[in-house]
Amino acid sequence: MTLAEAAGRRYGPVRVPVAAASVASFVAATGDDRQRWSDHAPPSYAAAALFAVAPAFLSDGDVAPETRSLIHTEQSFTWHRPLAVGETIEAEGRVIEVRARGPLNLVTFGVSAGSWLEGTSTFLMSAEAAAAAGEEPEPLQDARGADEPPAPLPFPAAGAAIPPMARSASRADLVRYAGASGDWNPLHWDHQAAVAAGLPGVVVHGLLMASWLIQAAARHSAGPFPLAEMRLRFRRPLRPAVQALVTGSATDGAGLALSVAADGVTLVSATARVTG
Repeated sequence: MTLAEAAGRRYGPVRVPVAAASVASFVAATGDDRQRWSDHAPPSYAAAALFAVAPAFLSDGDVAPETRSLIHTEQSFTWHRPLAVGETIEAEGRVIEVRARGPLNLVTFGVSAGSWLEGTSTFLMSAEAAAAAGEEPEPLQDARGADEPPAPLPFPAAGAAIPPMARSASRADLVRYAGASGDWNPLHWDHQAAVAAGLPGVVVHGLLMASWLIQAAARHSAGPFPLAEMRLRFRRPLRPAVQALVTGSATDGAGLALSVAADGVTLVSATARVTG
């Protein structure tokens, strides 16, 4: 069987209790505002819904052989309402499309979580390791750059820049995020696995960087339902302890263009629409 034959395959539903302890752990692991997100889950909790079903897809006997090199290239989320602590959501996933490009496969995977969330992930997958990037030593497990929490801000005028937000993650932070989100891809915590996949060492989860972008957008809209949608493109990985900066600007009365960059190089770009 080829990976293309997995198109249309479904996974779940998986029940995901939105427990206070789970939300608190996720908020702490992503550096979000603990006071704001005590009664509701932040929009970035979408990662927990995605990784409630994604492991079943990635461990599928027809899919797993093609995951030696696994790159999350794009992600979109659409939120329809706030998500209250105490709810239980049902996450479902499906393979929307598989496109083969020689030894590479471009896989579009959809996730839904009832009336709260819809999302689409694009993965670049291959049974072959990516070209080696050159192994680097790992930083100390708690080494981290500046990490600024989000603070409420008014929405800027069209064309105006938003205040930058410094972010960084330690190797220990990556393990904490893996536990909070369910994303235990070894590329984010196992040095040898990361090097074998062609990376210089472990790298920050793409959806952890996405959570920083979500926070940067959500601080411009009050209440438990700050975002309607976000679209992200993951361009380059971020190593632990490296200083990153979240910047952006308003595109209109509800739209933002955002990015995460390090050393002047864009790592993730995104667009978002706030509510209210």
